[in-house]
Amino acid sequence: MTTKDRLYGLVLSGGKSTRMGQDKGLISYHGVPQREHLYHLLDTLCDKTFLSVRQDQDEEIASSFKTILDRNEFRGPYNGLLSAYRKYPDVAWLVLACDLPLLDEASLKELIAQRNTQKMATAFANRDNPLPEPLCAIWEPQALKTSIAYLEAGNGTCPRKFLINNDVSLVFPKTPQVLLNANSQEEYKEALQKLES
Repeated sequence: MTTKDRLYGLVLSGGKSTRMGQDKGLISYHGVPQREHLYHLLDTLCDKTFLSVRQDQDEEIASSFKTILDRNEFRGPYNGLLSAYRKYPDVAWLVLACDLPLLDEASLKELIAQRNTQKMATAFANRDNPLPEPLCAIWEPQALKTSIAYLEAGNGTCPRKFLINNDVSLVFPKTPQVLLNANSQEEYKEALQKLES
């Protein structure tokens, strides 16, 4: 396997979860904290998997989980994403936000099967609003290298905007509801209802 084909998994769990009012990574939808659930999903599919965490979270994580500490060079999700890139710059990263409670192994396999290493990224998107979902995507090394220049040029800190303006491959999941983001109490309740049904 060449380096560029290597795929590492990253669960972004270092956010402050202000809208939810509690740490989204610690919410249990599947019997374990969500960040651990996603880690285990990725760990079956990727060469290596990591939790992206803040310094103050690191000691609460069990030693069975590999972590990458946020370097706090950039704002928002890019903080975790580029901290991972700085540590392992030659691999692609399958990145997941910890607020995707309906995401499953079958959908992740779908995304990986359609990975296009010639593009900057391969991202899930909704057919009715076909914008790349940057936090359920495979970022190739070149995309992350280019992102640093993009951020340093003062283009804002939105990873979706970066992907929109670059050459990416969109994948429409067979089960669109896997992209439900649970960022608020209302969305949390909606996710629970969908899981129950």
